[in-house]
Amino acid sequence: MFLRTLLGAGAALGLSACASAAASGPALSADAALPTGVPSGTGLRIASALGAQQLQLQLSGLIEQIPFDVTSWPNIGAGPDVINAFRANSLDLANNAGIPPIQAHFQGYDARIVAVNLTRKPSYLFATKPHSDIQSVAQFAGRKLAFSQGQAQGVVLLRALRQAGLKSSDVQLVPLTSNQFLTALQAGQVDIAPLSISQAPAYLNQYGADGAHTITTDVVDLLSLLWAPAGVLADSHRAAAIAAFVPIWAKGLVWVYENPAVWEQEYYVKSQKISAEQARQVTALGNKPLLPPSWDEAIAWEQQTVDLLAEGGFVKSFKADVLFDRRFEHLAAAAVPAEYRS
Repeated sequence: MFLRTLLGAGAALGLSACASAAASGPALSADAALPTGVPSGTGLRIASALGAQQLQLQLSGLIEQIPFDVTSWPNIGAGPDVINAFRANSLDLANNAGIPPIQAHFQGYDARIVAVNLTRKPSYLFATKPHSDIQSVAQFAGRKLAFSQGQAQGVVLLRALRQAGLKSSDVQLVPLTSNQFLTALQAGQVDIAPLSISQAPAYLNQYGADGAHTITTDVVDLLSLLWAPAGVLADSHRAAAIAAFVPIWAKGLVWVYENPAVWEQEYYVKSQKISAEQARQVTALGNKPLLPPSWDEAIAWEQQTVDLLAEGGFVKSFKADVLFDRRFEHLAAAAVPAEYRS
């Protein structure tokens, strides 16, 4: 059985379930110092795709340290769904890769990155359809590739193509969202799809006997981040709440890394209904959290991503530093031991 993926209907339910949380504090300019202390009655809607964020904080006990009301944990994870939720004023904070903030900016929506986790190992694997003879990225030429412009999987694919000396015009990009990738592979609608490390073991266990396999590369998706609408950050009460949440988020990442057996059983086995062996395969591929004290590397990486997308005609070029709210830069690193800072 596959890990459950977020469907459009699920996102719609999440939007309706996390309805309005109006701005509650005085206006805060983008260059003003962050407030210290969260006023009573402040609330945030925090995305928890497939329940992971909420469960992580519950199991670790960190949820008790949140100094504000989490009015909902909507099941929203895919970048396009997060952007829609931000636009609908139905979500205050989300965890995504580096591409959704770029896509939001390209669409004219103002949101800012408030925390950064660097992922040094590949987070995605290129999976083939069953009965495939593809053995390398160089053999992607002329093939049908699942491509999501607004999600990390799309940029990982573009980076892999560039590394192999291929252009997007050398392949057939099939526009899909990531929650459609598995179905497209199974049906043979695409030859290749980038799957997250949490999806790949289950897919291979089911279709490996039919010739499905993965293509190994060293292409990483460097950024895992928290981001929020600029309008939320302009509310002093909610900005203070986000500043208080960032260290808790960072500690939660460390807790999962240091407690793999608990996470495998409570999340993957009990919540996502995969076998214990598949759960171990997933965590073995996971990344150690790295919460950098400086965002310089993250900003440079995001600029490379902007330039790569602009080169392919997917966005217009812009300076990536506008995506980052550096007032929050030190918060995550300061909350974790030194071994998780670089």
